[in-house]
Amino acid sequence: MAKNVYFFGNKKAEADASMKNLLGGKGANLAEMTNLGVPVPAGFTISTEMCLDYYKNGMKLSDELLADVKANIAKTEEAMGMKFNDPNDPLLFSVRSGARVSMPGMMDTVLNLGLNDITVQGLIKKSGNPRFAYDSYRRFINMYGDVVMGVHHEHFEEKISAMKKSRGVENDTDLSGDDLKQLVEEYKEVVKTHAGKSFPNDGFEQLVLAISAVFGSWNVPRAIKYRKLNGIDDSWGTAVNVQSMVYGNMGETSGTGVAFTRNPSDGENKFYGEFLMNAQGEDVVAGIRTPQEISELEKIMPNCYKELVDIYQNLELHYKDMQDMEFTIQEGILYMLQTRTGKRTAAAAVKMAVDMFAENLIDKETAIGRVTPEQLDMLLHPTIDPKAKLTVIATGLPASPGAAVGKCSFSADDAEERKANGESVILVRQETSPEDIGGMDAAEGILTARGGMTSHAAVVARGMGKCCVAGCAALDINEKAETVTIDGKVYGPSDSITLNGSAGEVILGEAPLITPEVSGDFGTFMSWTDEFKTMAIRTNADTPHDATVAREFGAEGIGLTRTEHMFFEGDRIKSVREMILAKDLDGRKVALAKLLPMQKGDFVGIFEAMDGLPVTIRLLDPPLHEFVPHTAEAQADMAKEMGMSAEEVRVRVDQLHEFNPMLGHRGCRLGITYPEIYDMQVEAIISAAVDIVKSGKAIVPEIMIPLIGTVAELKILKDNAIKVADSVIAAAGVKLDYLVGTMIEIPRAALIADQVAVEADFFSFGTNDLTQMAFGYSRDDAGVFLPEYVDQKILADDPFQSIDQEGVGMLVQYGVDRGRSTKPNLKIGVCGEHGGDPKSIEFFNRVGLNYVSCSPFRVPIARLAAAQAAIASKKKTKLDVSVGTITAKSKVNA
Repeated sequence: MAKNVYFFGNKKAEADASMKNLLGGKGANLAEMTNLGVPVPAGFTISTEMCLDYYKNGMKLSDELLADVKANIAKTEEAMGMKFNDPNDPLLFSVRSGARVSMPGMMDTVLNLGLNDITVQGLIKKSGNPRFAYDSYRRFINMYGDVVMGVHHEHFEEKISAMKKSRGVENDTDLSGDDLKQLVEEYKEVVKTHAGKSFPNDGFEQLVLAISAVFGSWNVPRAIKYRKLNGIDDSWGTAVNVQSMVYGNMGETSGTGVAFTRNPSDGENKFYGEFLMNAQGEDVVAGIRTPQEISELEKIMPNCYKELVDIYQNLELHYKDMQDMEFTIQEGILYMLQTRTGKRTAAAAVKMAVDMFAENLIDKETAIGRVTPEQLDMLLHPTIDPKAKLTVIATGLPASPGAAVGKCSFSADDAEERKANGESVILVRQETSPEDIGGMDAAEGILTARGGMTSHAAVVARGMGKCCVAGCAALDINEKAETVTIDGKVYGPSDSITLNGSAGEVILGEAPLITPEVSGDFGTFMSWTDEFKTMAIRTNADTPHDATVAREFGAEGIGLTRTEHMFFEGDRIKSVREMILAKDLDGRKVALAKLLPMQKGDFVGIFEAMDGLPVTIRLLDPPLHEFVPHTAEAQADMAKEMGMSAEEVRVRVDQLHEFNPMLGHRGCRLGITYPEIYDMQVEAIISAAVDIVKSGKAIVPEIMIPLIGTVAELKILKDNAIKVADSVIAAAGVKLDYLVGTMIEIPRAALIADQVAVEADFFSFGTNDLTQMAFGYSRDDAGVFLPEYVDQKILADDPFQSIDQEGVGMLVQYGVDRGRSTKPNLKIGVCGEHGGDPKSIEFFNRVGLNYVSCSPFRVPIARLAAAQAAIASKKKTKLDVSVGTITAKSKVNA
């Protein structure tokens, strides 16, 4: 039966490491170390359930809990041979938080609890060191006043700074015992002045208020923000660890330190850490004094160092992972205060995973679980030097990770021109469109005032591997004047900014960047993911360059080639516009004939880059209005180029205008009304494939018809495609297989997927549009309100970043089940941006997709996520089987 409080001490504990959810990581590991015989000061852990009860009870501790605390104080007194509140030999406590997932520095700690004007005299008697006793007392008042009574640390800092100045010293350690005794009285006055009440003297009252404060720290703003950034559940709560104090500030035979069993920065298998002699724990991390490297401890206290090395080696062997430890040496005796799985950089995570497998410490499945997809993302993009001092001037959405530095550029043409002149620029736009593709390619990074996580800017930037901050509402952009105003300050083409696409930050000036190096360990690690994943990972790529990059990252084909992006390459936009402005079918065919060889060349390049791997090509999807200019000036220029009047151009552009283009004349609807467009594209695809086959290489092109909502649409367009394709193949006299499938992005198509599968050779779920239509959210505009929806827990996640499993996900699952009810071996994938999201990939693996497709730079992330999903699924299957066996045996026995 679960208890409220769990004791640990005298090499025996009432818990172990498996109870992390109930006792938090710190409490479970204190119990585990105690059971292992590691020297741990005795104490007790109050469970996370009591934290939840604390909030349910109106932020009050129950009488039952307080009784349990008193009983465990008695156990601790017996283990330590000391008494709490004893005036002669007082037992003092540290009170620390401890969630099930480590949240370093996010919640509160109190040390030296139990000191007052009487017990401090007992500490003097015990230690024979008045300076140490008053140093501990003043630290306690400072921490307790700050954490429990709400008196800001700066008020105490003012007093100690004034004291050091008046004494002519620089360090706290240079103050005498009398100085610190005086400081204690000054600190008490600080508390009385700023808290409006006296500092409490009773030890049990101090403890009750400290426990309440640690529970309360679960919901301080910094802890809430940390949980949000790291995907930690708000409902878990924190445990409270009450542990006997041991002292690192009892003189030069005492000290304290923090150590890691391996280097958390680069992963090197070398003992790593820092310590300070004559100091308490917070001194090491507070920066008040410069710590010494852990190796120096061997010279100062060789016996303690040897014992520490033995302990760290045994702990890493026991936990089979790198440990982050805290220790204190009191008068030559070593005590361990904490061990936990250590935080590490992305590069260190990969190296440790590979090294620990080579050392037979872990197996490959465990190694794959040791690296998060987010850490891989860091390995693939430049980052800002963490030591740099930054001035953040605006914040938007972290639309594409990494960092970029450049001067402001306000048009695609300007970005291209300045790039050609050797200048680094950031493209700053209200929002990008397909017409901006050249400038986006030329820019180091992209910054937009509007748009969400799946806006054009975000999707294209991720595909290019470029940093992007989108939906930055603080930007007031004047494209004509080439300026952007942020918080009243105006920035122009000569001003440099830095983007942090991983945090959504716009930073003033040129921040120093770090370019990660992909080491040999990275390749080894990624090869392991391919041994376990059951879904293929394809890429979304529109150019041979993107396709090549994706292949280098391990892509197994292309799941989406967006042909509309090709229409803006070079001079071909002129032919596209000629086709749009044509007065009749013959005129359109003349223009399309000019585009045909250009499209064919695009596909030849992509097929060659993929070298026999499958390539899915989506026929034209966006409405025609995206390919024509909308300002009078630009329309006049186009009219002149086309040999038409400006009025004729204006009338045609007006005809193309739609109130809601997302739901308008696009996708297969274009193919139905202008079949000659799709005929040209199919001819280009098949002609390119014929050339590849004639060169002696293999290719099976997959032609994807977008946006169908009815079977009739698909049948008409598929029949047209087959007619054109077979004609080209027959004329070439070659053998060429090809597929004609569809993109399931209209909810109705998912609901009639069994009928659609009769006509489709494959399905590819376009989850971007499926999400838009299922929710009724515009992905380009929803960034204004979606963060608020997530904050208020209306939605668990932004549905454009991580698929809504209970709504949109059910459309996917229904579509899979219905489609395969007609064609059991139907190939089904996903080509929306969710194809690169780890949580979404776990879902897609569960519903049985054959592949996911994502941006080139997300391919390694998807490979890892797919492997982790497959491993988790296998473990669940084994668990289900074993539970079923146990249940069956129980029924037999019954």
